[in-house]
Amino acid sequence: MESKSPELEHPKPAFGWAARDQSGLLSPLKFSRRETEEKDVAFKVLYCGICHSDLHMTKNEWGVTQYPIIPGHEIVGIVTEVGSKVEKFKVGDRVGVGCMVGSCRSCDSCHNNLENYCPKMILTYGAKNYDGTITYGGYSDIMVANEHFIVRIPDNLSLDVGAPLLCAGITVYSPLRYFGLHKPGMHVGVVGLGGLGHVAVKFAKAMGVKVTVISTSPNKKQEAVENLGADSFLVSRDQDQMQAAMGTLDGIIDTVSAVHPMPPLLALLKSHGKLVLVGAPEKPLELHAFALIAGRKIVGGSCIGGMKETQEMIDFAAKHNITADVEVIPMDYVNTAMERMLKGDVRYRFVIDVAKTLNP
Repeated sequence: MESKSPELEHPKPAFGWAARDQSGLLSPLKFSRRETEEKDVAFKVLYCGICHSDLHMTKNEWGVTQYPIIPGHEIVGIVTEVGSKVEKFKVGDRVGVGCMVGSCRSCDSCHNNLENYCPKMILTYGAKNYDGTITYGGYSDIMVANEHFIVRIPDNLSLDVGAPLLCAGITVYSPLRYFGLHKPGMHVGVVGLGGLGHVAVKFAKAMGVKVTVISTSPNKKQEAVENLGADSFLVSRDQDQMQAAMGTLDGIIDTVSAVHPMPPLLALLKSHGKLVLVGAPEKPLELHAFALIAGRKIVGGSCIGGMKETQEMIDFAAKHNITADVEVIPMDYVNTAMERMLKGDVRYRFVIDVAKTLNP
């Protein structure tokens, strides 16, 4: 069967910004969304955060991109329509969609509320949906998803600063909880003070944990300690500082996506400490067995979180007033924002004001 153009694939007309080739340049695209099925929630997109993976995907740096691609998986808005069997949401509710819009719902991971580890998880954009069409993300005017993958945004959490929590927030919240690094009095390191790192500091502090930020940039110290509330700051290139802090951390959340050395980080851990990777460097990392054996240390990874935990994370954020530090931008600034993000020139997350600036 000949595949239809994005505009004719589904019955609902939609409009967004898409990348059409490996240049990653985004421009307006008319496309379509499916009708609201019985368990679906449709919503008007108000804001969408820009995640580093949007950049990787638009440029096909991971080798899996199908064009045209409409990125965006930090999506928030207001419900406009619900299917006849939707139980949890109604028109007018404040909602969000994070990194996934589907899973098999029958495997062990799904049964344990870990849809994020389902082998058949469907990503919010650039993935094959149940009907064989490609999913489109939040750089667009409307969104439709099964209610199981919709998150309720509490009334006291502003949508623009809440949007990045749907990816960046859950990405750091989940490993803090799973690896037992959320217990008050523990000492946790956060490597990298970007979109993920700055939110990791806020969540860990709200959990009652002592936080040390580890960064290559000495000029981020004031920001980390005074504005974000970190207890201390280590310049990872300063050997004296790193030496003095050896064996002091219960765990480390490593958010850095560039290749960087592991042994100095492992040396910071106490015995039985855990180094958890949530950033994804493109090249393999070097790991020496003795660095793990001496001290029974663990290197682990973590990928977003299940839907139950994502809702828990958003509710926790609302309760503790945790928000992302954002720069709100118009839709037509998106290509410049991508260039700036590549250079690390953002504090700490770009968020697109979709509702006010996406004009057909």
